[in-house]
Amino acid sequence: MTITWADVVSAEPRFAEAVQRRFEMYQHHVLATLRKDGSPRVTGLEVTFLSGELWLGMMPNSLKARDLLRDPRFAVQANPGAGDAMADGDVRVGGRAREVTDRRVRARFISEIRPPLPFQLFRVDVGEIVQTEIEGDDLVLRSWRPDRPLRTIRRGTGDAPPRVTDARAAG
Repeated sequence: MTITWADVVSAEPRFAEAVQRRFEMYQHHVLATLRKDGSPRVTGLEVTFLSGELWLGMMPNSLKARDLLRDPRFAVQANPGAGDAMADGDVRVGGRAREVTDRRVRARFISEIRPPLPFQLFRVDVGEIVQTEIEGDDLVLRSWRPDRPLRTIRRGTGDAPPRVTDARAAG
């Protein structure tokens, strides 16, 4: 089952909006792929939200593109920005990237985004989203997967155990 960005927006609109806004704050982000030997490869790239999809574009035949063609699993981390404050939190999306070769889809993408040519285009099948923020004295981790509701874990600075909230239970 393919999970599009529109599916995430439908399931958790406020969370999806916050995640998208975080990615759109900066142009460049960090992509993790798997090399042929299974070890991680980390490299920069741009992400695009368009027409209910999350897209990854890259130079043709780049190592990251070859990694994704061989093994579509990936994670992309939003650029943390300058300094060490992380005022806007931290966001990561993981899943599977599928190459798009359909000429009409690519033409529409090119007309809207105007990427450097030539390029390889991948559509994201969302598997997991994680957002980490500081709220007061708490570290707050929100995670979403297609098979479960939004989950929030709050961890304070003391010895108390983390507090977990399931969106359905809280709803």
